Amino acid sequence: MTTSTPHKRFSMIREFQLADWFTLANASCGAGALFSIMTYLEAKEVRHIYFACALVFVALIFDILDGRIARWRQKVSLMGQELDSLADVISFGVAPAIIGYGCGMQGLYDRIVLICFVACGVSRLARYNVTAAALSEGTGKVKYFEGTPIPTSILLVAVLALGAWFGAVGQDLWLGEITLAGSTLHPLVLMFAVSGSLMISRFHIPKL
Repeated sequence: MTTSTPHKRFSMIREFQLADWFTLANASCGAGALFSIMTYLEAKEVRHIYFACALVFVALIFDILDGRIARWRQKVSLMGQELDSLADVISFGVAPAIIGYGCGMQGLYDRIVLICFVACGVSRLARYNVTAAALSEGTGKVKYFEGTPIPTSILLVAVLALGAWFGAVGQDLWLGEITLAGSTLHPLVLMFAVSGSLMISRFHIPKL
């Protein structure tokens, strides 16, 4: 009769590395940006858009730092990789899309584009997680990205923040609006379509 060795209980807190806390800070900033836009939609005070955009920029800082800290401490883990992807979905996928919605991209076609943008971001991260080992060629370090990294959506957030600063929100959104088959499309939303398409492209982007 054989006896089975009991599985060691997984303690999530004890398994966390320093870099993982920075990753959680990234996700927290992204979640905070979502709450700020919800507040803006109710209060209509543009400062909430500024705050949401600022939180995405802070999330980018945490995203840069978590990777550097992990490499510096030589504590790179599968859990850390999964945490990083989930945090990036919130901060650089969902948050920019919701900021766009809050700024006035609320037509039917706008929402379709924003949803596709998030789907592209999720797909981009999933592809990276699956192919990272192969792309590293045994060195443990990826030399290039396939498709633009999802944090490049910070450029979209910068455009939206600048627009909010100049009062280009709601009915005054840059490039106006187009009515197609009774539904609204704001041409500015197409920058999300371009960004999402670049994420899932096969372009090789050198990793610095």
